Amino acid sequence: MSGATIKRDLRTGRPLWADSHGLGVPARPLPAPVSVDVAVVGAGVSGAFMAHELSRDHSVAVLERRAPLMGSTLASTALLQWEIDLPLTVLAEKIGGVNAQRAYLRSRQAVDALRAIVAEERIVCGLKAKHSLYLAGDAYGHRALEAEARARAEIGLDSQYLNAATLDNRYGLARTGAILSGGSASGDPARLAAGLLRRAHARGARIWSPVEVVRAVSDPDGVTLLTDTAHVVRAKSVVFCCGYEFPKGVPTPGAEVISTWAMASKPRQRGPAWLKDMLVWEASDPYLYFRMGGDGRLIVGGEDEASATAHQDKAKLRGKREILTRKLGRLLPDLAFEPDYGWAGAFGESATGLPSIGPIEGLKHAWAVMGFGGNGITYSVIASQIVATEIRGKHDPDADLYRR
Repeated sequence: MSGATIKRDLRTGRPLWADSHGLGVPARPLPAPVSVDVAVVGAGVSGAFMAHELSRDHSVAVLERRAPLMGSTLASTALLQWEIDLPLTVLAEKIGGVNAQRAYLRSRQAVDALRAIVAEERIVCGLKAKHSLYLAGDAYGHRALEAEARARAEIGLDSQYLNAATLDNRYGLARTGAILSGGSASGDPARLAAGLLRRAHARGARIWSPVEVVRAVSDPDGVTLLTDTAHVVRAKSVVFCCGYEFPKGVPTPGAEVISTWAMASKPRQRGPAWLKDMLVWEASDPYLYFRMGGDGRLIVGGEDEASATAHQDKAKLRGKREILTRKLGRLLPDLAFEPDYGWAGAFGESATGLPSIGPIEGLKHAWAVMGFGGNGITYSVIASQIVATEIRGKHDPDADLYRR
């Protein structure tokens, strides 16, 4: 779940990840005009991956109008999946079979790359390898999932179809079918982003906060960022990693902004043993998804609405919590679930489930990253790879998949 706005639950008052340990990031107010190779606008998880990659061989300034991590990163439920919101077979109808296969394979590679970065940098963020269980629902039934599993297996993806009897015997779930896939993961998105920003800072990147970019002006040699401080930031290149909150004068590709909800149980939630190693989501609209956190909290989310403001309604937050609890109870009737945290957020959704990653029309030396759908963290990895490659003067063979 990605986005740029968080509304707090009346009872708990905080999103789950706000209480994580190890969120310190070396940020300070902008003291003077700055000139760098690359400016990254946004200090959430997308900006963190971007700064981490570009700081390997560029001077980098990260600009954030809030405190670092306080945007959509806290709203994420951090299901680090390679599976895209649209099934491979459906995505093929929209962008062609070859392109759909490329998108799925690139997503799968991105999860592996994410795990490699966390291991290489020794980032403590509770990252854990998980399987994924995609349950038949009212959007895609068992026949569609059986065909989807075949399509994935044909291109080497680790997916197998489970019929109703197998699903019931193995997991005690009463659905007509499901796809079991390997290669996903879960973790704490706030600690992940904080760790990446600290590593970037250690390589020379500087994080300026609170600094709001109010306008961007390009010329043949670079981009000048006008801020709400008395100082400007000059960069040879700029990358906007700020969800759908773009400065004035920066055009953004079209997307539908919707609202979504999530909640988490108290630690050490009792549940079936298999759930510790599984991400569960359903092929329904609206959908339900859930997973276990490292401390044994059960994290549950879904119930999206096509509204940019519904997440602001506190009464609706309580209602959504009740709906999600009932849905979870019907699927796992022996689970005694009591919410401890609840939160809501807004995020962008594209028609294909793919993000927008690419140059900004009418603004030279500038790129925009908008990670639509439920794969925001996975897409953040892809964005850092594609944009960094282009800034280095090279070409990523999959860049065309994410142009808008």
